[in-house]
Amino acid sequence: PAMAEVLSLLRRFAATDATVLILGETGAGKDVFARLTHRLSGRKDKIMLKVDCGGISETLTESELFGYEKGAFTGADAKRIGSIERASGGTLVFDEIGDRPPSIQAKLLRLLQEKQFQRLGSSQPLVADVRIIAATNRNLEQAILDGQFREDLYYRLNVVRIELPPLRNRKGDIPLLAAHFLKHFAAEM
Repeated sequence: PAMAEVLSLLRRFAATDATVLILGETGAGKDVFARLTHRLSGRKDKIMLKVDCGGISETLTESELFGYEKGAFTGADAKRIGSIERASGGTLVFDEIGDRPPSIQAKLLRLLQEKQFQRLGSSQPLVADVRIIAATNRNLEQAILDGQFREDLYYRLNVVRIELPPLRNRKGDIPLLAAHFLKHFAAEM
């Protein structure tokens, strides 16, 4: 029943371009729901690009997301297109959004508010035609109180909120998941 309620909410909003915030513990299925949201959207035939916010070092995050111009810094010998620009027309998933530093959070806020961004080393704003899906296992409300997450960014991300219950609260799903994985791995091996 808990998952039926989540699926009902997802089906109502997936076809829109509304920003989606998916919350849940590790292993709850946030990635699955991000892909499903994209598949049910009007952007389903376009790219869905996932950015692992927890896996990119703080120093590389800005160039990975926004790209850079030739000469923007030492070693930037050619222009590089960032994830935001590569996902143009499609969906951009920020996995573990709660792991980004405040400096990047401010730039993500601009992206959400104004649908614009700038490559490093450029003063030219670029339009971002992307749908944003953010996912995290962190308690963002507590992160706000602790001064680790911007409250204004949280409200921009929290347009459609999907909270995935942990598997321990969905014991009826275990046989379904077991059957799925058995079938998948049996076919693979």
